[in-house]
Amino acid sequence: MSPSPFLVRLRAEAAHLVTSLTTFGPSTGRRWPLAIQSGLAMAVPIVGLALTGHADIALLAASGAFTVIYGGWLRPRQRARFAPIMALALFACAAAGVLAAGGGTIVVLVGGLALTIVAASLAGWFSLGPPGPVFFVLVYGLSAQVTAVRGGVRVVDPWVYLAVVAASSAFACVLVLLPLLLPRYRHEQVRPVRALFPRRWDGVAQTLAVRAAIVAVVGVGAAAFIDPERSYWIICAGLAVVGMPVGRRAAAARGIHRTVGTIVGGAVYLGLALLPLPIWALGLLLGALQVAVELTVVRHYALALVFITPLVLLIIGAATGEGANTALALERVVDTLVGAVVGTIAALAVRLRDERG
Repeated sequence: MSPSPFLVRLRAEAAHLVTSLTTFGPSTGRRWPLAIQSGLAMAVPIVGLALTGHADIALLAASGAFTVIYGGWLRPRQRARFAPIMALALFACAAAGVLAAGGGTIVVLVGGLALTIVAASLAGWFSLGPPGPVFFVLVYGLSAQVTAVRGGVRVVDPWVYLAVVAASSAFACVLVLLPLLLPRYRHEQVRPVRALFPRRWDGVAQTLAVRAAIVAVVGVGAAAFIDPERSYWIICAGLAVVGMPVGRRAAAARGIHRTVGTIVGGAVYLGLALLPLPIWALGLLLGALQVAVELTVVRHYALALVFITPLVLLIIGAATGEGANTALALERVVDTLVGAVVGTIAALAVRLRDERG
């Protein structure tokens, strides 16, 4: 008796998932330049602040490094024009997080919901490309958490925080400009940014917006029951699944990769957080993790999450004074599970309109 079509399909999908977890995807070209730039953008501001007597605010500079990872596929002269745009966009998200934190948890939740939908819609409309809208929401959430009000006062002074983020973002832009010191890059032809990121409110952009809206609404609702202050992590986990124009099979696989990578990454965080590292050494460690992320994220998403998870948790723990915290790791694993499920459901419910077969 032959197996039913459902069982055949189920076995095929399980085999595909196992293959994706146990093998690397194809190479997409040299990743070393982008990886080194992102690692330096993460490490240098933190180490510099720590060694000059500002260890208490050094970890606040980490968000500026996210400027580098956008537009990594562009040529140097083109990236030099694009990076400042992304720096301003990420700084605006940081400022929005700081502003929302002053209004309390409800304002942060509503702001996160609105920002998720807007960021995903704009990312689809402008054909932003990887890593999509997820880091806009992450910067917003981190900023709100780091500058939250505790006992009537801010955990970190908002103006100090925004000044450090602005300075580290500017440094990231300088790193992007450095290749232009070589004549072969300075004389490259440059296309208008609008030509590289055409405005298209097509089926792909609409699908991203609808999926992100589902993730935002359900994610915020879930966070209201689990822990409202952790809503951004749930939303980011969901956006990581649906924030790129992928079909249902790829989205489901990303959800599994996200979950597996976060669980292993949480264990790595606990091991690293227990090390008695000074802030400057922690900055070097974060830079190394950022390099590892950029080298692996295209070819093996779960492995990249093994590096991303401790990176973000170390920033949160050190910047908020929580330090090594088993509860923090377990909370983020739970948040990731919830977000990955929400993102997978959103991807399965809303078919990518340009999907074939």
